[in-house]
Amino acid sequence: MREHYGLDRLVEYGTTPLPDTTQVVNPAWRQAVHAVRRQRATVTRRAAAFGAASLSAAPEAPELERFTREKGQLQADLIAAQAQLATPQAARTAQAKHVGLQTLPAEQRFAQLRPEKKHFVATIKLLAYRAETAMAGVVREKLARADDARALLRALYLTPVDLVTNLAASTLTVRVHHQAAALQDAAAVHLCAELNATGTLFSRHRTSPHLPTFRRTLIPRRQEV
Repeated sequence: MREHYGLDRLVEYGTTPLPDTTQVVNPAWRQAVHAVRRQRATVTRRAAAFGAASLSAAPEAPELERFTREKGQLQADLIAAQAQLATPQAARTAQAKHVGLQTLPAEQRFAQLRPEKKHFVATIKLLAYRAETAMAGVVREKLARADDARALLRALYLTPVDLVTNLAASTLTVRVHHQAAALQDAAAVHLCAELNATGTLFSRHRTSPHLPTFRRTLIPRRQEV
């Protein structure tokens, strides 16, 4: 849905304030978490350096002396880094993970994007995706590869059609043009037959008694020269 329906796309600009009772992540706790991660990374690097230090196969006295001195320094650095880790860990423990928005200073408060239009558009996209999913299940019955179902449906959405209305019979006939391959045409014919069998209604406005309600009929259009 992100790729083909733009589910996460920004549909309007503007923000609206959050209620004061909203629980949010404590900025002080988040900073303490980042400090713990940085210090743990330092401990990991120094532990790796301590473990990587080694002697040659036949060390001489100067090498042994240098190795002992460097190994001792690496060990001291590792112990110091491990000891320093306790400070941000204690700061993280002392802070609550979530706090009420009203407890934060004004400069640390934030707003949310306007949700009304986003919710409305997202609902339409979800309904469209569910309808596509139902149709994909139908066309898969006639395709060699099930993964081609959604690609075929997207091609059908862009395919030219002929719309023929008959007000006397209250019908709307949709004649779909041919696809690139006979197998795709067979799947499209199967989909049209299934939609016709369900008796799907097409209405300009269901609440108005003065506007006609059409019965939709989908048939494959004859190949034109």
